[in-house]
Amino acid sequence: MRRFTLQFILCLLPLCQTWAGVLPAPVGGALRAAGIPQDAVAVYVQQVDKPRPLIAQNASQPLNPASTMKLVTTYAGLELLGPAYTWKTEVYAGGPVSEGVLEGDLILKGYGDPAFTLEKFWDMLRALRQSGLREIKGNLVLDRGWFESVAHDPGAFDDEPWRAYNATPDALLVNFNATRFTFRGDVPSGKVLIAADPELPQLRMLNQIELRQVPCADWKDRIGYEVQQSGEAVTLTFSGNYSVACGEKSLELSVFNDAAYVYSLFRQLWQEQGGVLRGTLKQGEVPAGAKRLVEMTSPPLADTIRLVNKFSNNVMARQILLTMGAEKISVPGNADKGAQAVRDWLQARKLDFPELVIENGAGLSRLERISAQHMGELLLAAWKSPVMPELMSSLPVVAVDGTLQKRLKDSPVAGQAHLKSGSLDGVRAMAGYLLDRNGRRWVVVFIVNHARAADARAAQDALLEWLYARD
Repeated sequence: MRRFTLQFILCLLPLCQTWAGVLPAPVGGALRAAGIPQDAVAVYVQQVDKPRPLIAQNASQPLNPASTMKLVTTYAGLELLGPAYTWKTEVYAGGPVSEGVLEGDLILKGYGDPAFTLEKFWDMLRALRQSGLREIKGNLVLDRGWFESVAHDPGAFDDEPWRAYNATPDALLVNFNATRFTFRGDVPSGKVLIAADPELPQLRMLNQIELRQVPCADWKDRIGYEVQQSGEAVTLTFSGNYSVACGEKSLELSVFNDAAYVYSLFRQLWQEQGGVLRGTLKQGEVPAGAKRLVEMTSPPLADTIRLVNKFSNNVMARQILLTMGAEKISVPGNADKGAQAVRDWLQARKLDFPELVIENGAGLSRLERISAQHMGELLLAAWKSPVMPELMSSLPVVAVDGTLQKRLKDSPVAGQAHLKSGSLDGVRAMAGYLLDRNGRRWVVVFIVNHARAADARAAQDALLEWLYARD
């Protein structure tokens, strides 16, 4: 009886009321000021060493988590593949090599390396030249069969087919299939100078941007571009205006299809290193008896997910999902197999998330769903996992680095929270860990699905500051 009376008294206190679903006053006030109703908000807060949540507001409601879905993908990847997992990229000779001349095709086989950058691609070609190969009399053959080839419209999500964040996964993804365009105002000439990296010969740029003496704000919105493809050739017309006050800014676009990009990049870099390629581009498989000339190995998965989560790289997250599908279900990997691998992993860990929907594992989706409670339970499980240090260190640190570098700079929360944020039209989310002023570690999940979700940042920040300062 005394125990029951004590519990009853405790449930009259603000702690129990908060746990029952009443948001802290600063959070509720910020939501009202933003015009966001609380039924469009899900919040889940729990101390990592406590059995029950402190706050569970609409926590069981399935919501679009935006890029916080990358937490599901990267944590699953760490446990299913292992933090030391590496990807390889292989180069084979499809014929005999004599005195530096290959009498046949050169085959590149990819296994889905998410971070096969321009520098690493150059290193591969340098290793190939150092092996003694100088001339390729056959074709460049790309073996991309580790992942399933799926028809994909890169503009289907947001009608931005050329933006690099919409790049399609590929078993032989090089440099994220991206071209970086750098803009700089040149006052003496009165022009905007544009540089492309890599500057492939198939790319033609038309510069119609005006240079202006105005404040630098929303510079991307003031630049327009039109892409025209004709075979392997791409004409890119830039228009609009650019402020000299912006200094140097860059925009990454994906204007070539994957195979053409790899082929063009190979031919250009191979020639720069004194190599000769007689043939053209072909798709195929490594033939039986082909001799492996070079094998490149990626950094370990633990390093790779830092790029995924710190900078919210969508195509890298998608590569990891497809890799889990290929490794744990069957080759070729695809998104459905990757999602099944994640569900099997959750079931093995006795985590039942029936509402979970994984479309691509990156959060760049209108279909993906998870509840705030289950995102919180996932983070609680991760806290007890052997791979916790790798996952946690991959998350942006508030006010310090990654996508949260500029957030809460002048707040006591600065440097005290490892969080993944997510944003889409109508979605704002954050999920991760907070260390409060008393040294207690909390799991924090805050998801908003509403037309005014873009105005939810103040409410999310208010929750972090309230939780940090709480006695």
